[in-house]
Amino acid sequence: MEIDAKAKRVHTSLVKRIASSLLGLVASVLVGCTDSTLGSGDGLPPTPDPSCVPAGTTCPVTFRYPLGNGVSSVELRGDFAPDGWEKGVPMQIEGTHFQGEVAALDGAKIRYKFVLNGKDWVNDPGNAAKESDGLGGENSVRFAACGFDYCENEPPKPGPNAFDWRSAVLYFVFVDRFRNGDPSNDGNVSGVDTPANYQGGDWRGVIDALEEGYFESLGVNALWLTVPQDNPNSSGLGSDGRPYSGYHGYWVSDLDAPEEHFGSLETLNELVAKAHDRGIKVLLDYAMNHVHESNALYAEHPDWFWPLAYDNHQCVCGDGCDWNDSYQQRRCWFTSYLPDWNFTNAEARAYSVDNAIAWIKKTNIDGFRLDAVKHIELEWLLDLRKRVSAEVEAKTGERFYMVGETFESGNRDVLKYYVGSDRLDGQFDFPLRAVLADKILRRTGTMHELDGFLASNDTYYPGVMSTFIGNHDILRVVHVAEDQPWDAWAPGKPWESPPSLPKYAAPFERLGVAFTFLYTTKGVPLLYYGDEIGLPGAGDPDNRRFMQWDGLDANQEALRTLLKRLGTIRREHPALWRGVRSTLSVSDDTYAYAMSDGEDTVHVALNRGDVAAAVGGMPVKGRDLLTDAMIEGPGILVPPRSARVIVAE
Repeated sequence: MEIDAKAKRVHTSLVKRIASSLLGLVASVLVGCTDSTLGSGDGLPPTPDPSCVPAGTTCPVTFRYPLGNGVSSVELRGDFAPDGWEKGVPMQIEGTHFQGEVAALDGAKIRYKFVLNGKDWVNDPGNAAKESDGLGGENSVRFAACGFDYCENEPPKPGPNAFDWRSAVLYFVFVDRFRNGDPSNDGNVSGVDTPANYQGGDWRGVIDALEEGYFESLGVNALWLTVPQDNPNSSGLGSDGRPYSGYHGYWVSDLDAPEEHFGSLETLNELVAKAHDRGIKVLLDYAMNHVHESNALYAEHPDWFWPLAYDNHQCVCGDGCDWNDSYQQRRCWFTSYLPDWNFTNAEARAYSVDNAIAWIKKTNIDGFRLDAVKHIELEWLLDLRKRVSAEVEAKTGERFYMVGETFESGNRDVLKYYVGSDRLDGQFDFPLRAVLADKILRRTGTMHELDGFLASNDTYYPGVMSTFIGNHDILRVVHVAEDQPWDAWAPGKPWESPPSLPKYAAPFERLGVAFTFLYTTKGVPLLYYGDEIGLPGAGDPDNRRFMQWDGLDANQEALRTLLKRLGTIRREHPALWRGVRSTLSVSDDTYAYAMSDGEDTVHVALNRGDVAAAVGGMPVKGRDLLTDAMIEGPGILVPPRSARVIVAE
């Protein structure tokens, strides 16, 4: 079948559930049993379905083209499917017209054309709604109107200008270790050594970085801040037997008060407002699994918490109770001074959810990073989402993004269970992180194995997952990328023999390859503070050293420069976050793929190896967005431990 080359490059949709008011702009809607003999649009409203259905449900959308004028076949092409412009839907004769059907979300925008007799591309004669295809022509445009009556407390449809969380680049600001902007709130806990004590970072320091444009320079448009609630000014023993302070924020002693070492509530609100002024969203870390034993609630309502004793023995996770047992994991204490909430108690659950909602309302934040999701009852999460939908999203017209932490690298179903329209929007993709660390940083196995994993992972989860390579609970990834990767959890490493910065380029270059993958594929890439400069560090607390702001060496500067460029590329090419990935070529050490959304296609080539390697599937003529160098394909040579991000010219 002959295909007009220009027709391949039409606009593709961002499949959104939009406000119902937009539907009135479209003259043609035909869904389900609504009838028409002229074309796809007769202006008739859809017949509402009185049943209650979950948000995200698809419905059939029918398209029609009139018989006559020598037309023997009609095919529907459009962005209703990832390959809908290449592989259309053959339309069948039904009475006086050709008819075809696709499935779409309620409110989804569909751009389309008809192909007549296998060669002529035309707009829908029964639909006056059109928009430019970017090539001097027009596409017909429709919005699916399913007429569903959505269930009570379903998330509202975002407004037409709502932030698309698929486009987010998330930076984890570990507040105490990021920047000291206000020495007046400095302080520490006696008897605790510096690595595990407060070191002076605060919300004023984050504001300073915002005003300098630091986050924007990295392409960051969302910040994750550590837990904002007050922690005790006392120490607790870690699993290594050393005393620690609550500098990390996870030992909440007062659910309502801000952490005094970070600043006042007014300062936090100033931070959020200034981030919003720059188009940057803010997420707060929220720890709902436990409180500190000094929290007054533990004494006042002991029945709101699981008892420490269980079957005549202490139930600490990993010491008397199993982290992964489906029952014990929800009632074990993380340590003997952190009472674990019992959310089977409805009163306790309501109090906790009330507190989470209160922090949203008094700070105007845009989302939560929710800690230790698999260690609480699902009912807490369901209750929170209902409250957020009714009390927050209904007013803002924006999706309140909730991303969870489920520390599980082997079983993707455990993560998936908590993701859906009535619970989390996504989780941190620990299984993907494990594969990236092995295949790109450690160079274990082959890139064929990475490609095989991605083939199922791309569509495994229903939400917007967050992809990452480093975070605050694992060793600093620059050491995983060394020529001889080492185990930073070795005894004594965080304290007696903390690692120094690698003095050769290879680890930083391998990190660059991994970050290139994160920034050029779907998901919300996470940048853990300091990883943009390859900050060194062993296990906790050494993986949380104070941010290095000056004295960077050439390797650190090169890595940060690469991330700045990647941030710009991701912002300028939405295909990287909304498009479909297709493998172009793969070898033991190389991997090439394309990201395409119908409007734009970006080609990416990765080489983890220590020698230059040939990669196929590239454009015949193109430009490398990382270097601005012109390339000639389809075969190109990729230098060792590097990447190419190419668009056709």
